[in-house]
Amino acid sequence: MNKTSFFSIILLFLVVGCSTRGPGVYHGRNSSVKYNYKKHPAYSHATMRPYVVRGVKYYPTVVKVGDKFHGNASWYGPNFHGKLTSNGERYNMWAMTAAHKTLPMNTIVRVTNRRNGKSAIVRINDRGPFVATRIIDLSKAAASKIGMIGRGTAPVTLEVLGFAGKKTHNIPSKKQLKKSPKSVATDGYALQIASFKKLSGAILTQEKYDKRDGYRTVIKDVRGENGRLFKVWLEGFKSEQEARDYKKNSIFKYAFIVEED
Repeated sequence: MNKTSFFSIILLFLVVGCSTRGPGVYHGRNSSVKYNYKKHPAYSHATMRPYVVRGVKYYPTVVKVGDKFHGNASWYGPNFHGKLTSNGERYNMWAMTAAHKTLPMNTIVRVTNRRNGKSAIVRINDRGPFVATRIIDLSKAAASKIGMIGRGTAPVTLEVLGFAGKKTHNIPSKKQLKKSPKSVATDGYALQIASFKKLSGAILTQEKYDKRDGYRTVIKDVRGENGRLFKVWLEGFKSEQEARDYKKNSIFKYAFIVEED
């Protein structure tokens, strides 16, 4: 088994992980997670960009609730436990997560083993498996729940249930801290230009690019089940097309376009 994972940040960040994973028999305690998720696909637009693995170009695809897919599942365990996934989280083999080549990150999927009818609900947080005969790579916990640990692979049906959201909090800049508190509108679109595990790196990037071409930078404090990230957004775009045009003609060509809630 081998896994290629690349995590480059514009300026310091852009995540597209890749892997080729196979079966194995591992032992450990199972766990389950309940997700709160949206029933509409708007959230899926945040991290949609093509990527290349071994000369093959993959195009993440917008899906809707109810979409179903059929194929073979595999799973991955200790060799990848604690390593970075494609969206920057640490892989936890006891969490109910999975890797998929094209489903949007944080898509919630029900995986049903067609051999025994057992199912598990997982969240997509990684890319793979890059094997033509497989459509999804499950965590050890998810694989155990649908009874495929021994065989290593299983024919499955995937059903899209929704799209997970994560709570984010704006971290004010030094200038904003000096001003009187006031509400700040957050509707519209933004570019995610960087992501850090340490606040200090996010602050340096925020201060460097704040007010660039009339757009302001904010830091999003994102707390997920696998840790905390500080994401730097360039805000102020009134439409997705405006953000797309700016991205195309700026130094942020690999930034993510995000829709603000």
